[in-house]
Amino acid sequence: MKITYDISTLTPYIDWVYFYHAWQLTDQAEQQRIRREAEDFLRTLQDRYHAHALFLLSDAHAEVDDIVLDDILIDGVGARLPMLRQQQANSHFLCLADYISPITNNPSSITTGRIGLFSTSVDAAMVSDFDSDVYQKMMAQLLADRLAEAAAERLHEEVRKTYWGYAADEHLTIAQMQQARYQGIRPAVGYPCLPDASLNFVLDRLLHMQQIGITLTENGAMCPHASVSGLMLAHPDARYFSVGKIGPDQLADYARRRHLPLATVRKFLISHL
Repeated sequence: MKITYDISTLTPYIDWVYFYHAWQLTDQAEQQRIRREAEDFLRTLQDRYHAHALFLLSDAHAEVDDIVLDDILIDGVGARLPMLRQQQANSHFLCLADYISPITNNPSSITTGRIGLFSTSVDAAMVSDFDSDVYQKMMAQLLADRLAEAAAERLHEEVRKTYWGYAADEHLTIAQMQQARYQGIRPAVGYPCLPDASLNFVLDRLLHMQQIGITLTENGAMCPHASVSGLMLAHPDARYFSVGKIGPDQLADYARRRHLPLATVRKFLISHL
């Protein structure tokens, strides 16, 4: 499903902490000054640019470290999202697939979970239209980044309360949502628990990100930069974690599950080996 958001709809969802950090501002008065300037700037952009979101919901089950989408068939079998598991001795050996129900060996008690996939982006012109002014271009880029994240926050709220509906009675403030006090998690590609940017190739095959103007580089990075993609998991015990370093055994297993040459996967995960 595709959704388009006005800038005014998303402005309340902006997490300004990251905006201040990008400007390297720690003084509160300076933070408030740049925020007022940013909000004035956003108002001038209101009818010119938009943010866009795609999401897909599917019944799913876990097969060891893979998440299998039961509703989405590729070549006649359920689409797979191979995940990575913690290997370090001092870890809890977590994997995102742990938060999806497995299919049991008892046919009378087969259970499946559900998963959401998403991507969000902002009109690329919001940045490129300001190429002639260095300061405005930087302001536009940083705000576009925040709007893409805000779109993910707003989308996740709508999915939890309406489209998926597992938290229909949720009553959280935006500040509480930004602190992730809702049930479940929304790990984005690139997060420590989902570190392989090339997973975007799998998500793109399922979501068709070009519908909202997203293209991928050879390594799976998204263009425009103001884009976010990832998963939505509803398990009440789901939490964020870091996969950490990946050993040669898991690298080989992951390459097998991704159906990619080992050298290709090594290139994608070189900084995590």
